[in-house]
Amino acid sequence: MQNRTTLKSIQAFEAAARLSSFALAAEELFVTPSAISHQVKLLEEQLGVRLFHRVHRAVVLTDIGRKYAEEIGAAFGRIEAATRDIGRVSKSDILTVHSTPSFATQWLMSRLARFSALNPDIDVRLNASTEACDLTTGAVDVEIRYGARKMQPAGTLVLELPPETVVPLCSPSLLQGKHPIRAAADLRYHALIHSEGCLVGWRDWMRLYRKTVVDITRGPRFARSFMAISAAADGMGVCLESLLLVHRELETGRLVAPLGMEGLRVNGYTLNLLKSRADLPKLRNFQEWLFAELDKSARD
Repeated sequence: MQNRTTLKSIQAFEAAARLSSFALAAEELFVTPSAISHQVKLLEEQLGVRLFHRVHRAVVLTDIGRKYAEEIGAAFGRIEAATRDIGRVSKSDILTVHSTPSFATQWLMSRLARFSALNPDIDVRLNASTEACDLTTGAVDVEIRYGARKMQPAGTLVLELPPETVVPLCSPSLLQGKHPIRAAADLRYHALIHSEGCLVGWRDWMRLYRKTVVDITRGPRFARSFMAISAAADGMGVCLESLLLVHRELETGRLVAPLGMEGLRVNGYTLNLLKSRADLPKLRNFQEWLFAELDKSARD
């Protein structure tokens, strides 16, 4: 093949093969039959094979022409299907976010509608699991991680989210009754809920109250923060959790901070993305929106 085939020639051939007529192909493509004949002849010369037998005024595909027509027809079918599909989707970009389950359920999901309203051309897909993902595969655009910093592949941009404040939290019902919680010592009368995934535990918090004796080994244990938060809201005991994750529960009154809003500060979350993709509009917009929302949460 000396010259590259042109789409115009392939389109003429596909129509002629499908309709078994140069004249009908010309009518469909709004050209003359001689133009179709010229394009098919040009394609045959470029390919170095005969695609049609000219029998009197009719045209019949050769064996190689029939095989080529099947492949071309399938390709045109895929183009048509792709065009139909993209016409059904109004979004220009898809942003795939991977997050830890607690951050996704307790903070991110309730705010994603705001991001979508500000970015109507971006379709968000949110995945939540405790497993770290490989950003280099391209399956995920950004990842929100929690916990000890681990080595990331070269070219990964790691941005620390603002520090969180961790305080004791409980249902308002625990403030009533025989042993209301007014001081750290009152915790001895209540079950302590342990969130085993949290960077800060009851042992860390009790260092603020060295003269107070509380058995921190007792109480139910949960693998994830959102479970501990739910248990506390149901009145099971007192959890030690981040104010970042309980904004909704505090706002609705399902949880209260009996000992105040001052507590331990910890940097637990990071936003991870590839440096090579950081300037893509969908990633830049999400990053800016995320930090603005976190700042707003801290001020509320």
